[in-house]
Amino acid sequence: IADSKLLIVNGMEYEHFIESLLENAGGDGKIVEASAGISPREDADGEHGADPHMWLDPHLVVTYVENIRDGLIEFDPEGEAVYRSNAEAYIVELKDLDAWIVEQVAQVPPERRLLVTNHEALGYFAERYGFTIAGTVIESFSSGASPSAGQMADLIGQIKSNGAPAIFLDASDNESLAQQIAAETGVNVVTDLHLESLTDGTPAATYIDMMKHNVTLIVNALK
Repeated sequence: IADSKLLIVNGMEYEHFIESLLENAGGDGKIVEASAGISPREDADGEHGADPHMWLDPHLVVTYVENIRDGLIEFDPEGEAVYRSNAEAYIVELKDLDAWIVEQVAQVPPERRLLVTNHEALGYFAERYGFTIAGTVIESFSSGASPSAGQMADLIGQIKSNGAPAIFLDASDNESLAQQIAAETGVNVVTDLHLESLTDGTPAATYIDMMKHNVTLIVNALK
């Protein structure tokens, strides 16, 4: 980071460590906030701030691409034609992905479009594609929080009452809490979503691969 000339961040406090890291690393590189200009979701009780997981809605990623494009052009004006061309081509891919997800989600009956996740990561995805967030193991936008016994009991009660068929976890999440809830409720635990990271090769080598992988797992578990 100290040697970089351009740093792209998600923003919305997602990189909560970045300010101290930049201060310690030094350097004077340009920072592009990819999510700039997008209105964030806020949690209902106002305790957890803004939801930074905007990239899980490809429609919003179009804004990411535009912000990154503009940042690159400002940094390297001579490359403007290439940046504009590449951005335009990728936006077409994102719109195609959005249409594909709509088609896939149509296979799930509306009453089964219920998402229970480890933490509150799929809000933008749910809003875009007509899902309901039926509960979270950890009532936070961060996976670093921990649920209380009361929150666990509440979630188990929610799942039993709303009939959510599955709990969805990121591949990096600790499964123990979700498995405990599954034992109490009888729902399936889907453990291989990639919500916040790519992989070296399949199944999430690129953003579009990641989204198709996640959507396929979600649709297959709910339909």
